[in-house]
Amino acid sequence: MARDNQIAHRHHGLNIASKSVLITGANRGIGRALVDEALRRGARRVFAGSRGPMHHRDARVTPLTLDVTNPTQVRQAVEAVDTLDALINNAGIALYDDLSDPNVIEQHLQVNVIGMLRMTLAFVPLLKRSKGAIVNHLSLAAVAPLPIIPSYSISKAAALNMTQSLRAHLASDGVTVHGVILGPVDTDMNRGLDVPKASPAAAAGGIFDGLEAGEEDIFPDPASAGIADGWRGGVAKALEREFGAFVPAQATVS
Repeated sequence: MARDNQIAHRHHGLNIASKSVLITGANRGIGRALVDEALRRGARRVFAGSRGPMHHRDARVTPLTLDVTNPTQVRQAVEAVDTLDALINNAGIALYDDLSDPNVIEQHLQVNVIGMLRMTLAFVPLLKRSKGAIVNHLSLAAVAPLPIIPSYSISKAAALNMTQSLRAHLASDGVTVHGVILGPVDTDMNRGLDVPKASPAAAAGGIFDGLEAGEEDIFPDPASAGIADGWRGGVAKALEREFGAFVPAQATVS
Protein backbone atom coordinates (compact mmCIF):
# COMPACT_ATOMS: atom_id res chain seq x y z
CA MET A 1 0.00 0.00 0.00
CA ALA A 2 2.77 2.42 0.92
CA ARG A 3 4.48 1.63 -2.37
CA ASP A 4 1.26 2.31 -4.32
CA ASN A 5 0.90 5.58 -2.45
CA GLN A 6 4.45 6.57 -3.36
CA ILE A 7 3.87 5.79 -7.03
CA ALA A 8 0.65 7.84 -7.00
CA HIS A 9 2.65 10.94 -6.14
CA ARG A 10 5.07 10.62 -9.06
CA HIS A 11 4.85 11.82 -12.67
CA HIS A 12 7.25 11.50 -15.56
CA GLY A 13 10.51 13.05 -14.43
CA LEU A 14 12.30 15.92 -16.11
CA ASN A 15 15.98 15.37 -16.76
CA ILE A 16 17.57 18.80 -16.92
CA ALA A 17 20.32 17.77 -19.38
CA SER A 18 19.99 19.70 -22.68
CA LYS A 19 16.99 21.59 -21.30
CA SER A 20 16.22 25.27 -20.83
CA VAL A 21 15.50 26.41 -17.27
CA LEU A 22 14.59 29.74 -15.66
CA ILE A 23 15.45 30.31 -12.00
CA THR A 24 14.21 33.35 -10.06
CA GLY A 25 16.17 34.76 -7.13
CA ALA A 26 19.26 33.35 -8.81
CA ASN A 27 21.93 35.70 -7.50
CA ARG A 28 22.52 34.10 -4.09
CA GLY A 29 21.68 31.27 -1.72
CA ILE A 30 19.71 28.36 -3.12
CA GLY A 31 19.04 30.23 -6.36
CA ARG A 32 22.74 30.57 -7.14
CA ALA A 33 23.30 26.94 -6.17
CA LEU A 34 20.49 25.89 -8.52
CA VAL A 35 22.12 27.75 -11.40
CA ASP A 36 25.40 25.90 -10.78
CA GLU A 37 23.66 22.55 -10.33
CA ALA A 38 21.67 22.96 -13.55
CA LEU A 39 24.91 23.65 -15.40
CA ARG A 40 26.58 20.67 -13.77
CA ARG A 41 23.72 18.45 -14.95
CA GLY A 42 24.13 19.63 -18.54
CA ALA A 43 21.41 22.26 -18.97
CA ARG A 44 21.47 23.81 -22.42
CA ARG A 45 20.44 27.26 -21.21
CA VAL A 46 19.92 28.78 -17.76
CA PHE A 47 18.01 32.04 -17.46
CA ALA A 48 19.05 33.54 -14.12
CA GLY A 49 16.58 36.09 -12.82
CA SER A 50 17.62 38.53 -10.10
CA ARG A 51 16.67 42.03 -9.00
CA GLY A 52 20.28 43.25 -9.13
CA PRO A 53 23.11 42.72 -11.61
CA MET A 54 24.39 39.16 -11.91
CA HIS A 55 27.38 37.79 -13.78
CA HIS A 56 28.31 34.18 -14.50
CA ARG A 57 31.29 33.02 -16.50
CA ASP A 58 29.43 30.12 -18.12
CA ALA A 59 28.13 31.20 -21.53
CA ARG A 60 25.00 29.08 -21.06
CA VAL A 61 23.78 31.51 -18.37
CA THR A 62 21.62 34.44 -19.47
CA PRO A 63 21.09 36.96 -16.64
CA LEU A 64 17.66 38.61 -16.50
CA THR A 65 16.83 41.71 -14.46
CA LEU A 66 13.76 40.35 -12.77
CA ASP A 67 11.77 41.48 -9.75
CA VAL A 68 8.79 39.11 -9.62
CA THR A 69 6.60 41.91 -8.22
CA ASN A 70 7.28 44.05 -11.29
CA PRO A 71 4.90 43.21 -14.18
CA THR A 72 7.03 45.09 -16.71
CA GLN A 73 10.17 43.13 -15.84
CA VAL A 74 8.22 39.86 -15.96
CA ARG A 75 6.95 40.80 -19.43
CA GLN A 76 10.48 41.65 -20.56
CA ALA A 77 11.70 38.28 -19.24
CA VAL A 78 9.08 36.49 -21.34
CA GLU A 79 10.31 38.35 -24.42
CA ALA A 80 13.90 37.28 -23.68
CA VAL A 81 13.10 33.56 -23.38
CA ASP A 82 12.49 31.61 -26.58
CA THR A 83 11.94 28.10 -25.21
CA LEU A 84 11.52 26.87 -21.64
CA ASP A 85 11.38 23.40 -20.10
CA ALA A 86 11.40 24.28 -16.38
CA LEU A 87 10.43 27.35 -14.37
CA ILE A 88 11.86 27.36 -10.85
CA ASN A 89 10.07 29.90 -8.67
CA ASN A 90 12.77 30.38 -6.05
CA ALA A 91 12.55 34.14 -5.32
CA GLY A 92 11.19 34.89 -1.87
CA ILE A 93 11.47 37.02 1.25
CA ALA A 94 11.39 36.13 4.95
CA LEU A 95 11.19 38.88 7.55
CA TYR A 96 10.96 38.34 11.28
CA ASP A 97 7.72 39.79 12.66
CA ASP A 98 4.95 39.24 15.20
CA LEU A 99 1.85 39.87 13.04
CA SER A 100 1.44 43.38 14.49
CA ASP A 101 1.83 45.05 11.08
CA PRO A 102 -0.47 43.91 8.24
CA ASN A 103 1.87 45.60 5.74
CA VAL A 104 4.51 42.95 6.47
CA ILE A 105 2.03 40.19 5.63
CA GLU A 106 1.13 42.01 2.42
CA GLN A 107 4.82 42.33 1.50
CA HIS A 108 5.31 38.57 1.87
CA LEU A 109 2.19 37.78 -0.13
CA GLN A 110 3.26 40.10 -2.96
CA VAL A 111 6.59 38.29 -3.41
CA ASN A 112 5.98 34.74 -2.20
CA VAL A 113 2.48 34.23 -3.62
CA ILE A 114 1.46 36.85 -6.20
CA GLY A 115 4.97 37.08 -7.66
CA MET A 116 5.13 33.29 -7.97
CA LEU A 117 1.73 33.22 -9.67
CA ARG A 118 2.63 36.13 -11.98
CA MET A 119 5.73 34.25 -13.15
CA THR A 120 3.76 31.05 -13.62
CA LEU A 121 1.02 32.67 -15.70
CA ALA A 122 3.57 34.51 -17.82
CA PHE A 123 5.50 31.37 -18.75
CA VAL A 124 2.70 28.81 -18.93
CA PRO A 125 2.38 29.14 -22.74
CA LEU A 126 6.05 28.18 -23.24
CA LEU A 127 5.77 25.34 -20.71
CA LYS A 128 2.66 23.96 -22.40
CA ARG A 129 4.61 23.86 -25.66
CA SER A 130 7.48 21.90 -24.09
CA LYS A 131 5.30 19.80 -21.73
CA GLY A 132 7.57 21.21 -19.05
CA ALA A 133 7.61 21.64 -15.29
CA ILE A 134 6.97 24.34 -12.69
CA VAL A 135 8.91 24.06 -9.44
CA ASN A 136 7.61 26.21 -6.56
CA HIS A 137 9.83 26.69 -3.53
CA LEU A 138 7.81 26.27 -0.37
CA SER A 139 8.90 25.48 3.17
CA LEU A 140 8.21 23.33 6.21
CA ALA A 141 6.50 26.54 7.42
CA ALA A 142 3.88 25.94 4.70
CA VAL A 143 2.81 22.80 6.58
CA ALA A 144 2.97 24.28 10.10
CA PRO A 145 3.84 27.91 10.96
CA LEU A 146 7.17 28.95 12.39
CA PRO A 147 5.78 31.61 14.77
CA ILE A 148 8.96 33.72 14.76
CA ILE A 149 8.30 34.39 11.05
CA PRO A 150 4.50 34.15 10.89
CA SER A 151 3.97 36.39 7.84
CA TYR A 152 6.42 34.23 5.89
CA SER A 153 4.62 31.12 7.14
CA ILE A 154 1.25 32.49 6.02
CA SER A 155 2.62 33.24 2.56
CA LYS A 156 4.16 29.79 2.17
CA ALA A 157 0.93 28.08 3.30
CA ALA A 158 -0.88 30.10 0.61
CA ALA A 159 1.79 29.20 -1.96
CA LEU A 160 1.40 25.51 -1.12
CA ASN A 161 -2.35 25.73 -1.64
CA MET A 162 -1.81 27.60 -4.91
CA THR A 163 0.71 24.99 -6.06
CA GLN A 164 -1.83 22.22 -5.48
CA SER A 165 -4.50 24.08 -7.48
CA LEU A 166 -2.12 24.81 -10.35
CA ARG A 167 -1.17 21.13 -10.39
CA ALA A 168 -4.81 20.15 -10.93
CA HIS A 169 -5.47 22.83 -13.56
CA LEU A 170 -2.34 22.18 -15.63
CA ALA A 171 -2.39 18.38 -15.54
CA SER A 172 -4.37 18.06 -18.78
CA ASP A 173 -1.80 20.29 -20.55
CA GLY A 174 1.06 17.96 -19.66
CA VAL A 175 2.71 20.56 -17.40
CA THR A 176 3.78 19.12 -14.05
CA VAL A 177 3.78 21.29 -10.92
CA HIS A 178 6.16 20.45 -8.09
CA GLY A 179 6.22 21.83 -4.56
CA VAL A 180 9.59 21.92 -2.80
CA ILE A 181 9.18 21.54 0.97
CA LEU A 182 12.44 23.06 2.18
CA GLY A 183 13.83 22.70 5.66
CA PRO A 184 16.48 25.07 7.06
CA VAL A 185 19.19 25.84 4.51
CA ASP A 186 22.37 27.76 5.29
CA THR A 187 21.49 31.04 3.56
CA ASP A 188 21.20 34.70 4.55
CA MET A 189 17.48 34.15 5.02
CA ASN A 190 18.10 31.66 7.85
CA ARG A 191 21.06 33.38 9.45
CA GLY A 192 19.19 34.02 12.72
CA LEU A 193 17.96 30.45 13.07
CA ASP A 194 20.13 28.36 15.39
CA VAL A 195 19.37 24.89 14.00
CA PRO A 196 21.22 22.38 11.80
CA LYS A 197 21.08 23.55 8.18
CA ALA A 198 21.67 21.92 4.83
CA SER A 199 24.09 23.58 2.42
CA PRO A 200 22.57 25.39 -0.59
CA ALA A 201 24.46 23.00 -2.91
CA ALA A 202 22.99 19.93 -1.19
CA ALA A 203 19.48 21.42 -1.30
CA ALA A 204 19.85 22.27 -4.99
CA GLY A 205 20.96 18.71 -5.73
CA GLY A 206 17.98 17.35 -3.83
CA ILE A 207 15.58 19.60 -5.75
CA PHE A 208 16.83 18.43 -9.15
CA ASP A 209 16.87 14.82 -7.94
CA GLY A 210 13.19 15.15 -7.02
CA LEU A 211 12.35 16.80 -10.33
CA GLU A 212 14.13 14.06 -12.28
CA ALA A 213 12.27 11.43 -10.23
CA GLY A 214 8.96 13.12 -11.03
CA GLU A 215 8.01 13.74 -7.40
CA GLU A 216 5.03 16.06 -6.96
CA ASP A 217 6.26 17.10 -3.53
CA ILE A 218 10.03 17.29 -3.18
CA PHE A 219 11.73 16.98 0.20
CA PRO A 220 15.34 17.88 -0.66
CA ASP A 221 17.11 18.10 2.71
CA PRO A 222 17.41 16.03 5.91
CA ALA A 223 14.94 18.11 7.93
CA SER A 224 12.19 18.00 5.30
CA ALA A 225 12.89 14.38 4.33
CA GLY A 226 11.81 13.38 7.84
CA ILE A 227 8.18 14.28 7.09
CA ALA A 228 8.06 13.03 3.49
CA ASP A 229 6.35 9.69 4.16
CA GLY A 230 3.90 11.23 6.62
CA TRP A 231 2.96 13.93 4.12
CA ARG A 232 2.57 11.59 1.15
CA GLY A 233 0.38 9.22 3.15
CA GLY A 234 -1.45 11.92 5.10
CA VAL A 235 -4.92 13.43 5.06
CA ALA A 236 -3.86 16.69 3.35
CA LYS A 237 -2.48 14.81 0.34
CA ALA A 238 -5.52 12.55 0.22
CA LEU A 239 -7.82 15.59 0.19
CA GLU A 240 -5.75 17.23 -2.55
CA ARG A 241 -6.36 14.16 -4.71
CA GLU A 242 -10.06 14.04 -3.87
CA PHE A 243 -10.66 17.75 -4.49
CA GLY A 244 -8.48 17.81 -7.61
CA ALA A 245 -10.92 15.42 -9.27
CA PHE A 246 -13.48 18.25 -9.42
CA VAL A 247 -11.35 20.08 -12.02
CA PRO A 248 -12.68 19.23 -15.50
CA ALA A 249 -10.19 17.35 -17.69
CA GLN A 250 -10.21 20.17 -20.21
CA ALA A 251 -9.58 22.90 -17.59
CA THR A 252 -6.64 25.05 -18.47
CA VAL A 253 -4.57 27.95 -17.20
CA SER A 254 -3.63 30.40 -19.94
